[in-house]
Amino acid sequence: MSDAFDDFVDMLDYPMFVVTTRAGDDLAGCLVGFATQASIDPPTFLVGVSIDNHTYDVARRATHLAVHALSAEQIELARLFGGETGDAVDKFTRCAWHRGPEGLPILDNVSGWFAGAVRDRFAMGDHIGHLLAPIAGETSTRADRLLSFADVRRLQPGHGRS
Repeated sequence: MSDAFDDFVDMLDYPMFVVTTRAGDDLAGCLVGFATQASIDPPTFLVGVSIDNHTYDVARRATHLAVHALSAEQIELARLFGGETGDAVDKFTRCAWHRGPEGLPILDNVSGWFAGAVRDRFAMGDHIGHLLAPIAGETSTRADRLLSFADVRRLQPGHGRS
């Protein structure tokens, strides 16, 4: 069954997002592919953060997360947040951002973002689900194609912790 499931998942092309967060003075962010709207009323969004990821260490202490949609042309930003680890690199010195709601780091010039309050956390295998209730956000008026898994398929994860 595992091979059939792997083949099925290989057919899919999920949207990719950059999630950023803050706990105290600690900032973190990572590229995520396990994310989706979870409810219309009340509006919620589910984000899975890898337990091997530096961002998880900060996100588990955070009250809020920010979710950013990147255009397909922002592959370098995706590489920064997906191919580097916050254990070794300060990603926020390498990109444009500003403080947003709840002091969250908000990436500049993205297709859209929202900040959400963490309503619940739960285990999802090798990821921890963060159920978010949106509190603020912005979208661009550009009609860019959004970054998807096909764009980053060959990107090597930066965390590598186990």
